[in-house]
Amino acid sequence: MGTAQIIATVLAAAVTIVAVALAVRAVMQMTAVIRQGKPDPERFGDKGARTKTMLVETAGHTRMLKWGVVGAAHWFVMVAFVVLSLLVLEAYFEVVSPELGLPVIGHWVVFGLATEWIGVLGTIGILVLVAIRQRDKRKKVSRFTGSTMWQAYFVEAIIIAVLICGFLIRGFKVATDHFEYPFWATPVSHGIGALLPDWENGATWTALVKILISMSWLITISLNVTMGVAWHRFLAFFNIYFKRSPKKPAGSGMGALRPMMSQGKPLDFEEADPEKDQFGVAQVEQFTWKGLLDFSTCTECGRCQSQCPAWNTAKPLSPKLMILSLRDHAYAKAPYLLGGGGKDLTGEEKATEAQLAHMDVLALAEGNRPLIGTEEEQGVIDPDVLWSCTTCGACVEQCPVDIEHIDHIVDMRRYQVLIESSFPSEAGVMLRNLENKGNPWGAPQNTREDWTKGLDFEIKRVGEEEFDYLFWVGCAGAFEDRAKKTTRAVATLLHEAGVDFAILGEGETCTGDPARRIGNEFVFQMLAQQNVETLQEAKVKRIVATCPHCFNTLGNEYEQLGLKVEVVHHTQLLAHLVAEGKLTPVQPVDGGVTYHDPCYLGRHNRVFEAPREVLGSAIEGGLTEMPRNSERSFCCGAGGARMWMEEKIGKRINVERTEEALATGAKTIAVGCPFCYTMIGDGVTGKGEQENVEVIDVASVLLRSIKGDKAPA
Repeated sequence: MGTAQIIATVLAAAVTIVAVALAVRAVMQMTAVIRQGKPDPERFGDKGARTKTMLVETAGHTRMLKWGVVGAAHWFVMVAFVVLSLLVLEAYFEVVSPELGLPVIGHWVVFGLATEWIGVLGTIGILVLVAIRQRDKRKKVSRFTGSTMWQAYFVEAIIIAVLICGFLIRGFKVATDHFEYPFWATPVSHGIGALLPDWENGATWTALVKILISMSWLITISLNVTMGVAWHRFLAFFNIYFKRSPKKPAGSGMGALRPMMSQGKPLDFEEADPEKDQFGVAQVEQFTWKGLLDFSTCTECGRCQSQCPAWNTAKPLSPKLMILSLRDHAYAKAPYLLGGGGKDLTGEEKATEAQLAHMDVLALAEGNRPLIGTEEEQGVIDPDVLWSCTTCGACVEQCPVDIEHIDHIVDMRRYQVLIESSFPSEAGVMLRNLENKGNPWGAPQNTREDWTKGLDFEIKRVGEEEFDYLFWVGCAGAFEDRAKKTTRAVATLLHEAGVDFAILGEGETCTGDPARRIGNEFVFQMLAQQNVETLQEAKVKRIVATCPHCFNTLGNEYEQLGLKVEVVHHTQLLAHLVAEGKLTPVQPVDGGVTYHDPCYLGRHNRVFEAPREVLGSAIEGGLTEMPRNSERSFCCGAGGARMWMEEKIGKRINVERTEEALATGAKTIAVGCPFCYTMIGDGVTGKGEQENVEVIDVASVLLRSIKGDKAPA
């Protein structure tokens, strides 16, 4: 062991001790912050399913690979980071002697072959990612807008430098005849070695540089615990493991919202007390520990931002920037919370005067910031950010680390609505209508069956006799003029196919979806309990619904209240009836049809093929798809109770979507949701295209194909 090796070994050991000590401290800091969150005991069940899902999503890169080249490049970089960490470990042996390597596997040719090509592909992968970042950041609407760019550049530079050092170490070993792997297994290393001088200490000093670079990375991220672009390499495994629905693989639909929780249990409104029970989220520490883990894990990749309809129409909401704001606030507030500070449920300070006197001034100021407030109020999240969300699910769909943006947004809305009574004023009319009339339009309950007038067949009512399907008409289908066309078309098709169905008529009330999405869990529970009792008394086994919001609420959220029933969307049932030959299109509808995927049918419940199968059977020439379709469909703007709120900022979301539909040249825009029907229809009218382009439900397209000129108007 020469002088060079002694110096290199001492330096490597010193910097490693410092880096490891700082890393341990950083992990303890992060753990302390995350533990400030509220309990969430459901995250610990189904360990086998959680482990399987975590491995599939991480090793399989199931979210990232949907992005094509960028996903593949990231996969190679991830594998290089994991596997080539062994070569960083090997560098500690190489600073001692260039002849040394990893024990056991270090002289195995298969190991040399694998690490060689992982290094090559990892280098290509990181260069591709660098190029993509440089290209995308120049876009007018970039997914990297708002990301901490220096951190990304730092991480990219470190990866490139470590990979280069790895090949240089091998090259110097080749040049000094200390390399054990043959040319066929490591051609790149041999090629580099042919270009390097015969420097005996070259491998030692390069190994030291590699260690210094690696430890500088560890020191930097340890001093920046909010550096998600680096920490997600470790936290993503945990965040995915503790995802809300471990049995659902990536891309299997979001389903139900989380119920309102207090101390890890669903809130019982009959016994709830605002002074003892948590109503939504008013302080960052009132999120669950999984929420705080979400904030810590964000990679700042901006995929959520790139898909968000609010952000793409110049609204202040970016799911990424919202999560980053909550993350930065949580960590800035942590010293205040860990020092005994915090507000109880009545808003009173928990800390004593003595504790407050010893607190850091900045942490104390952060502790007194309102979670929701305007810039003048120094709020962490602006109200316009909170109310811009349509809960379309694009952010959750695209997030590679399973951050649950919508649950966090709705939790903050719940506090604003239930405790602060602070929400867009126009939505107040909708909530009053739900409470007093059982529907958001405030229509008289005795007009729920008016849509049946003029049909040339009788429709059963629940209670008259047995039936196979309950036809859940929904508020829009019963009261909104355009949606009534869909209701009549579906009823006609079911009758034509011989389906035995019945309706509740005046016994039906709103499922509560708009109340729950706006944050009024109390009204949702009231309506939902009423409906659950009605459905259980009627012994309903199967339901067909035309509204995806009703479909989602009945099928996914009523299970939280004890109702288990099979729920299908009308396009699913119609596709089945066509496939069975019970409905036979005889007169194909003229081509030039495009289809808009409703968010709550598609992304939330993964129903993509059924409506396309129905349209495929009924139209000529095939479907003309919009650029954004299926799981990347662009929202119509009506979800999240936005149907009843004015859109005052930026471009209207429905106009953006309508322009995309019109750009296809299609003369018919098919929809599968009454909200989408209204929003896209208004967009077409606003563009002055109502004479040339028709908006129509999938069911009406099928009915025309079956009945031809005899189809009801």
